[in-house]
This record gives sequence, structure tokens and C-alpha cells, in this order.
Amino acid sequence: MVIRIIIFLFINFLGLGIGGFFTGKGVPSEWYQTLSKAPWTPPGWVFGFAWTTIMVLFSIYLSALWSKIEDKNTFLIAFGIAFLLNVLWNPVFFYYHYMLLGLIVIVLLSVCVLYFILKYQTEMKWLTLLILPYILWLCIATSLNAYAVIFN
Repeated sequence: MVIRIIIFLFINFLGLGIGGFFTGKGVPSEWYQTLSKAPWTPPGWVFGFAWTTIMVLFSIYLSALWSKIEDKNTFLIAFGIAFLLNVLWNPVFFYYHYMLLGLIVIVLLSVCVLYFILKYQTEMKWLTLLILPYILWLCIATSLNAYAVIFN
């Protein structure tokens, strides 16, 4: 199981890294700094802490799930879609400044993560708690993205 956790950690952090690479200047950019942001926007360091925690917990969840399911193809498709959406959001929002498209991407990512919760809750039981921070953070991030769309 430890090897699977390491593999999923590598894949998940690779996705964050790829997304970050294509982000451009991101949060410190003049474009982002001049946006009207939601009053509940957390300080910048929270994002790094949140994503690190989420990806560690998600990797443990995925590793445990892998050993509990027979239909690996459905799992891999869902994981692949979630991976791509996670990679896409940063460049869509920060590099291309497509806030509405970013909102669509993050909503679709939220649906993918919710799919994991609903589809595999029977197999995962209490281990489903490992994925709850991900969906909670996506709710916050979606609200921040929606605020940016509405007020900019």
C-alpha cells in the first residue's frame, strides 16, 4: 500500500506542478492583484497548505480504494478526468484569464470528486472522510471563482 500511496502522491503533485507551471505569475500577477476578490478569500499561504494536505489525503484515499475495487477501468477514467481538470484550472484562470471557463472547470472537478464519494462510499466506508477536505476546499474555491466572475 505504501508504494501505491507514493505513486498517487507523485501523480497528484505532478498534476499540481504542471498546472502551476502553466499558471504564469499567478497570485502575485498584476491581473490577479487588481481583481475584485471575495471578502472570504484566504491568505495566499492557505492555498499551498490546503492543496498539500488535500493531495496527501487524496493519495491515501486512492491507494486504499485501488485495493478495494474490481473495476479499475472506471476508476482510472474518473481519476484521469479529475487529474486533467485539476491541471487545467490554473492556466485557464491565471494564464488565460478565462474566469468563466475556470468556473466551469472547477465545477466539473467538483463533480468528479463528488463522484468518487458517491460511487465508492460503500467500499470505502469511514475512509471516505479522507476525501471530504477535497470537496470542501473545492466548494470554497468555486465560490471564490464565481465571485471573480460576477464582480469583475
